[in-house]
Amino acid sequence: MIALILIFVGINKIRSASVRKGYVFIAIGLIMLLGGNLSLLLAIVLISLGYFYIRSKQLHGDESYMKKQSLIESIRWGREPWILRSSSIWNIVGELQIDLTYAIPEQKETTIVLQGVIADVDIIVPEDMGVSVTSTVWFGQSDIGPNKEAGVLNKTVWQSPNYELAEHQVKIIISYIVGDIDIKVV
Repeated sequence: MIALILIFVGINKIRSASVRKGYVFIAIGLIMLLGGNLSLLLAIVLISLGYFYIRSKQLHGDESYMKKQSLIESIRWGREPWILRSSSIWNIVGELQIDLTYAIPEQKETTIVLQGVIADVDIIVPEDMGVSVTSTVWFGQSDIGPNKEAGVLNKTVWQSPNYELAEHQVKIIISYIVGDIDIKVV
Protein backbone atom coordinates (compact mmCIF):
# COMPACT_ATOMS: atom_id res chain seq x y z
CA MET A 1 0.00 0.00 0.00
CA ILE A 2 2.84 2.40 0.85
CA ALA A 3 4.43 1.70 -2.55
CA LEU A 4 1.23 2.67 -4.36
CA ILE A 5 0.95 5.84 -2.28
CA LEU A 6 4.54 6.79 -3.19
CA ILE A 7 3.81 6.20 -6.89
CA PHE A 8 0.68 8.34 -6.65
CA VAL A 9 2.59 11.13 -4.85
CA GLY A 10 5.29 10.91 -7.54
CA ILE A 11 2.76 11.28 -10.34
CA ASN A 12 1.28 14.34 -8.62
CA LYS A 13 4.76 15.85 -8.17
CA ILE A 14 5.50 15.34 -11.88
CA ARG A 15 2.29 17.10 -12.83
CA SER A 16 3.26 19.99 -10.59
CA ALA A 17 6.66 21.65 -10.85
CA SER A 18 8.78 19.05 -8.99
CA VAL A 19 9.59 16.65 -11.83
CA ARG A 20 12.78 15.15 -10.41
CA LYS A 21 11.23 14.61 -6.96
CA GLY A 22 8.26 12.97 -8.65
CA TYR A 23 10.48 10.49 -10.47
CA VAL A 24 12.31 9.71 -7.24
CA PHE A 25 9.00 8.93 -5.48
CA ILE A 26 7.88 6.77 -8.41
CA ALA A 27 11.22 4.91 -8.47
CA ILE A 28 11.09 4.23 -4.72
CA GLY A 29 7.48 3.08 -5.01
CA LEU A 30 8.28 0.78 -7.93
CA ILE A 31 11.27 -0.70 -6.12
CA MET A 32 9.10 -1.37 -3.07
CA LEU A 33 6.34 -2.80 -5.28
CA LEU A 34 8.73 -5.06 -7.14
CA GLY A 35 10.76 -5.84 -3.98
CA GLY A 36 10.82 -9.60 -4.48
CA ASN A 37 11.24 -9.20 -8.22
CA LEU A 38 14.17 -6.78 -8.15
CA SER A 39 16.28 -9.20 -10.19
CA LEU A 40 13.56 -9.19 -12.87
CA LEU A 41 13.58 -5.40 -12.95
CA LEU A 42 17.37 -5.32 -13.21
CA ALA A 43 17.26 -7.88 -16.03
CA ILE A 44 14.72 -5.77 -17.94
CA VAL A 45 16.87 -2.66 -17.54
CA LEU A 46 20.03 -4.46 -18.70
CA ILE A 47 18.25 -6.05 -21.66
CA SER A 48 16.82 -2.66 -22.60
CA LEU A 49 20.27 -1.07 -22.42
CA GLY A 50 21.77 -3.81 -24.60
CA TYR A 51 18.89 -3.48 -27.05
CA PHE A 52 19.50 0.28 -27.20
CA TYR A 53 23.15 -0.15 -28.16
CA ILE A 54 22.42 -2.79 -30.78
CA ARG A 55 19.57 -0.82 -32.29
CA SER A 56 21.42 2.50 -32.22
CA LYS A 57 24.34 0.99 -34.16
CA GLN A 58 21.92 -0.45 -36.73
CA LEU A 59 20.04 2.84 -37.15
CA HIS A 60 22.98 5.17 -37.40
CA GLY A 61 26.56 4.21 -37.97
CA ASP A 62 27.79 7.78 -38.43
CA GLU A 63 28.55 10.22 -35.65
CA SER A 64 26.11 12.94 -36.75
CA TYR A 65 23.51 11.75 -34.23
CA MET A 66 23.13 13.45 -30.88
CA LYS A 67 23.20 10.58 -28.37
CA LYS A 68 21.88 10.94 -24.85
CA GLN A 69 21.62 8.26 -22.14
CA SER A 70 20.36 8.71 -18.60
CA LEU A 71 18.60 6.96 -15.76
CA ILE A 72 15.92 9.60 -15.19
CA GLU A 73 15.28 12.31 -17.75
CA SER A 74 12.87 15.17 -18.28
CA ILE A 75 13.21 16.76 -21.71
CA ARG A 76 11.25 19.81 -22.80
CA TRP A 77 12.15 21.02 -26.28
CA GLY A 78 10.06 23.74 -27.81
CA ARG A 79 9.41 26.62 -25.48
CA GLU A 80 11.63 28.71 -27.74
CA PRO A 81 13.22 28.09 -31.15
CA TRP A 82 15.69 25.19 -31.18
CA ILE A 83 17.77 23.31 -33.76
CA LEU A 84 16.34 19.93 -34.79
CA ARG A 85 19.09 17.33 -35.21
CA SER A 86 18.96 13.59 -35.59
CA SER A 87 18.92 12.27 -32.02
CA SER A 88 19.01 9.02 -30.11
CA ILE A 89 17.77 9.17 -26.50
CA TRP A 90 17.67 6.29 -24.01
CA ASN A 91 16.49 6.48 -20.40
CA ILE A 92 15.05 4.22 -17.73
CA VAL A 93 12.36 6.69 -16.64
CA GLY A 94 11.60 9.66 -18.82
CA GLU A 95 9.22 12.47 -19.54
CA LEU A 96 9.69 13.91 -23.02
CA GLN A 97 7.77 16.92 -24.30
CA ILE A 98 8.87 17.89 -27.79
CA ASP A 99 7.19 20.69 -29.74
CA LEU A 100 8.39 20.60 -33.35
CA THR A 101 6.55 23.83 -34.23
CA TYR A 102 9.53 25.74 -32.77
CA ALA A 103 12.14 23.43 -34.37
CA ILE A 104 14.60 24.65 -36.97
CA PRO A 105 15.57 21.56 -39.03
CA GLU A 106 19.18 21.20 -40.17
CA GLN A 107 18.39 18.63 -42.86
CA LYS A 108 15.51 17.61 -45.11
CA GLU A 109 15.07 14.34 -43.17
CA THR A 110 15.69 14.04 -39.44
CA THR A 111 15.47 10.87 -37.35
CA ILE A 112 14.61 10.87 -33.64
CA VAL A 113 15.01 7.58 -31.75
CA LEU A 114 13.45 7.39 -28.27
CA GLN A 115 14.03 4.21 -26.24
CA GLY A 116 13.89 3.07 -22.66
CA VAL A 117 11.93 1.38 -19.93
CA ILE A 118 9.19 3.80 -18.73
CA ALA A 119 8.19 7.06 -20.42
CA ASP A 120 5.55 9.67 -21.00
CA VAL A 121 6.16 11.05 -24.51
CA ASP A 122 4.25 14.06 -25.87
CA ILE A 123 5.20 15.33 -29.33
CA ILE A 124 3.52 18.15 -31.25
CA VAL A 125 4.14 18.22 -35.00
CA PRO A 126 3.19 21.17 -37.23
CA GLU A 127 0.87 20.36 -40.12
CA ASP A 128 3.40 21.43 -42.78
CA MET A 129 6.09 19.01 -41.50
CA GLY A 130 5.96 15.42 -42.73
CA VAL A 131 6.15 12.83 -39.96
CA SER A 132 6.64 9.08 -40.00
CA VAL A 133 6.21 7.23 -36.69
CA THR A 134 7.09 3.70 -35.67
CA SER A 135 6.10 3.10 -32.05
CA THR A 136 6.45 -0.05 -29.96
CA VAL A 137 5.11 -0.07 -26.40
CA TRP A 138 4.90 -3.36 -24.54
CA PHE A 139 2.52 -2.07 -21.85
CA GLY A 140 0.61 1.19 -22.07
CA GLN A 141 -1.09 3.33 -24.65
CA SER A 142 -0.28 5.23 -27.79
CA ASP A 143 -2.25 8.02 -29.43
CA ILE A 144 -0.55 8.70 -32.76
CA GLY A 145 -2.38 10.66 -35.42
CA PRO A 146 -5.74 8.92 -35.93
CA ASN A 147 -4.52 5.69 -34.27
CA LYS A 148 -5.28 4.96 -30.61
CA GLU A 149 -4.15 1.76 -28.96
CA ALA A 150 -3.96 0.64 -25.36
CA GLY A 151 -3.06 -2.55 -23.59
CA VAL A 152 -0.22 -4.98 -24.18
CA LEU A 153 2.20 -5.17 -27.12
CA ASN A 154 1.14 -2.04 -29.01
CA LYS A 155 2.90 -1.45 -32.31
CA THR A 156 1.86 1.55 -34.39
CA VAL A 157 3.24 2.53 -37.77
CA TRP A 158 1.85 5.80 -39.14
CA GLN A 159 2.86 8.36 -41.71
CA SER A 160 1.30 11.76 -42.26
CA PRO A 161 -0.40 12.19 -45.63
CA ASN A 162 2.04 14.92 -46.67
CA TYR A 163 5.21 13.01 -45.67
CA GLU A 164 6.61 12.44 -49.16
CA LEU A 165 5.88 15.99 -50.36
CA ALA A 166 6.86 17.90 -47.20
CA GLU A 167 9.85 20.23 -47.26
CA HIS A 168 11.05 18.80 -43.93
CA GLN A 169 10.51 15.21 -42.84
CA VAL A 170 10.86 13.78 -39.35
CA LYS A 171 11.12 10.06 -38.74
CA ILE A 172 10.32 9.15 -35.12
CA ILE A 173 11.16 5.68 -33.76
CA ILE A 174 9.83 4.98 -30.27
CA SER A 175 10.45 1.84 -28.23
CA TYR A 176 9.49 1.58 -24.55
CA ILE A 177 8.52 -1.24 -22.22
CA VAL A 178 5.92 0.89 -20.38
CA GLY A 179 4.77 4.07 -22.05
CA ASP A 180 2.16 6.70 -22.72
CA ILE A 181 2.82 8.03 -26.23
CA ASP A 182 0.93 11.07 -27.60
CA ILE A 183 1.81 12.53 -31.01
CA LYS A 184 -0.45 15.30 -32.27
CA VAL A 185 -0.41 17.06 -35.64
CA VAL A 186 -1.54 20.68 -35.31
